[in-house]
Amino acid sequence: PRRFWCCRHCAFGSSPTQVVNRPLLAPTTMAPRVKYQKHNVYNTKSNKSRFLRTPGGRLVLHHVKKRGSIPKCGDCGLKLWGIPPARPYANRRLTKSQRTVNRTYGGSRCHACTRNRILRAFLVEEQKIVKQVLLEKQRAAKKEAKAQKKGGKK
Repeated sequence: PRRFWCCRHCAFGSSPTQVVNRPLLAPTTMAPRVKYQKHNVYNTKSNKSRFLRTPGGRLVLHHVKKRGSIPKCGDCGLKLWGIPPARPYANRRLTKSQRTVNRTYGGSRCHACTRNRILRAFLVEEQKIVKQVLLEKQRAAKKEAKAQKKGGKK
């Protein structure tokens, strides 16, 4: 009986594993030889490419641009909804309505952080007002005490 292996390592006896009813793997074909169309010939992060078959049947390399990162909230790091991911140069060319959300801190902070900031600002102002009222009450009490002392001496 013919034996079938799960991978080529098992077929050549480098590791004993299960025998599977699959045909042996075909020998891998060599990648087609194509040239980079730009000057950079090194496989770097900024020089990624993909194969593309032209209508004439030629196989060419197309340069693939880096993907833009999703904008994130500056406070909590959540991704911001309604703003497309774009590279910095492409981001500058977007219209203002595409770059932001129509809200205070839109395009910079998420809804929850915006709410917290507004609430914190309101509470700080309230605290200042309370402090001012207490200070005025203390001043009025001091004035009354002074007036009482002056009135008691006469």
